[in-house]
Amino acid sequence: MRFWVLAGMMALGGCGGPMIPEARPAAYVPVPGAAPAATPASIAAVKGQTAPRLIAQFGQPAIDATEGPARKLQFAGPICVLDAYLYPQKGRGEPVVTYVDTRQRDGGPIDQASCLAALAAKRPAGR
Repeated sequence: MRFWVLAGMMALGGCGGPMIPEARPAAYVPVPGAAPAATPASIAAVKGQTAPRLIAQFGQPAIDATEGPARKLQFAGPICVLDAYLYPQKGRGEPVVTYVDTRQRDGGPIDQASCLAALAAKRPAGR
């Protein structure tokens, strides 16, 4: 009986307009060996940074794309991906990070601080 109820619910679930997926809590991925003092505590520490400061912190980006006045830097590590979007600000010559997105390599959610720590830890020392 359960099978038919579930099958019916799934069939009816495909009807109608687009569905908004339920919000999922960010998954916590611990990063072994990351030095907390050398990494930012949160995305707030990344916002407002310039491209050279991000590169100094996370190494060379996997993607560096410019479209109009916007610039996207993508930093990818073995655990996660960080997309930083930089836009020019009034009164400042160089674009700064105004929006940040983090995700696991498979696209799933990740705790943002863990992702930042993992990316900073993967950067070779002395660079």
